[in-house]
Amino acid sequence: MDLGRVSGTIVATHKNERLAGFKLLVVNLIRFDGSDTGANVIALDTVGAGMNEIVIVVRGSSARQAEGMGTVPVDATVIAIVDSVEVSGKIRYRKSSDTWEP
Repeated sequence: MDLGRVSGTIVATHKNERLAGFKLLVVNLIRFDGSDTGANVIALDTVGAGMNEIVIVVRGSSARQAEGMGTVPVDATVIAIVDSVEVSGKIRYRKSSDTWEP
């Protein structure tokens, strides 16, 4: 699983019919301190994530394990919108304030 921030969407008017009804998101992968890794993925949204939200992305065969993804040709899926991140007993991120602590 990877942590990321939604930075955009992709619109494709012609796509595999099994992708119909799914939103495609551009997700910037981030570290546990909120810094950018420099890597991006295109992920299918299964939870209704919005711009700038922190999300959890699964890739590879795990992307097809999400509800309803069994027959969808997908390599990355957003499976959660993050409310908080706690590392070593310290809250590093809170959605309510959209701030990262060192």
